[in-house]
Amino acid sequence: MTSGYKLYGAPLSLYTGKARSYLTFKNIPFEEVFSSRKVYQNIIEPKTGVRFIPVLETPEHDFVQDTAVMMDLLEARFPERSIIPDTPKQKLVSAILEMWGDEWLLLPAMHYRWNHDNFPFIYEEFGKIAFPRMPAFIRRIAGKKIGSMFKGFVPMLGITPKSIPAIEKWYEQDVLPSLDAHFAIHDYLLGARPCVGDFGLMGPLYAHLYRDPASGRIMQKIAPNLVKWVERMNQENLPLGEWLADDEVPDTLLAILTRQFKEFWPVQLNSAKETQKWILNNPEQHELPRKIGDHVFSLGNVSESRAIQSFSQWKLQRVLDLYNGFNAEERAQVDSLLLQIGGLEAMQTTIKHRVAKENNKLVSEKGSQRNVK
Repeated sequence: MTSGYKLYGAPLSLYTGKARSYLTFKNIPFEEVFSSRKVYQNIIEPKTGVRFIPVLETPEHDFVQDTAVMMDLLEARFPERSIIPDTPKQKLVSAILEMWGDEWLLLPAMHYRWNHDNFPFIYEEFGKIAFPRMPAFIRRIAGKKIGSMFKGFVPMLGITPKSIPAIEKWYEQDVLPSLDAHFAIHDYLLGARPCVGDFGLMGPLYAHLYRDPASGRIMQKIAPNLVKWVERMNQENLPLGEWLADDEVPDTLLAILTRQFKEFWPVQLNSAKETQKWILNNPEQHELPRKIGDHVFSLGNVSESRAIQSFSQWKLQRVLDLYNGFNAEERAQVDSLLLQIGGLEAMQTTIKHRVAKENNKLVSEKGSQRNVK
């Protein structure tokens, strides 16, 4: 079971960066396979039923598409060097930060990739998918066509001329300085050992915001300690340190967490609410569409419309399930932190019509008896 894993991905892929970093830290031997057009056609699509990367192939030749599912599977198989803290506050904060990285840091990641000067670099990168062995100028031509599809997703995320100034202000004056100050003191989010949250942040902060030329220069200038963290997260054979003692959550993370509950959590909660409505209105449909409408979000003093992603409910469920699984003593400890960062009310949300991952697709989970608020 310790050999035979394959990671199908690409250097430019956000979530491939998350999965690669995780496999490297866990010291799990794996082969990385570049996801060319031929690999998509011959392996990824027929084996997973979807067109997304990364994909993990196990020694048993099972194919797993989502990074959270990959990590759940591999944590069970390889409990050594666990990335899940043992104590309640750290465990919950780690899960919250993973969701934030996976879902909300998409805003700066996609904005800086497509609305800043990353060309011809990014077109050549996408061109490798179609013509991995062709000269750079041919890759640029093909990559521009492929990349235009991904660039088309940018407005759907709420990245528009109206919201771009707020996104840049938040990222450059809040996210980067806050994370830089944190990593000036701590090697990882919760001490000297990476947790689930570190890998959630690694996706957008590495593949887009560190690796792309324009955003990479910004990170180097504003957040050199964050740069060191990104590079550390890609290193092999890292020593296994310890999380902070006594279930401590560093003060340097509190402002980040507080702002999440003001701006990011309302988006997640409303996405779940609208997904509930969709499930109720479409009882005959088992598989959910990726987009189920639009809603308004706020960042700073700016409001804009964005697509409602049904997948957001699945990510939210994982955090809520973790919280609801705490015993009374653990809940009291966690609630004191949530009260401090403005997240206690949000965490009381329960979900009646749940979703699940089935054969790499998001489906309605039947028979749940939970109530929805």
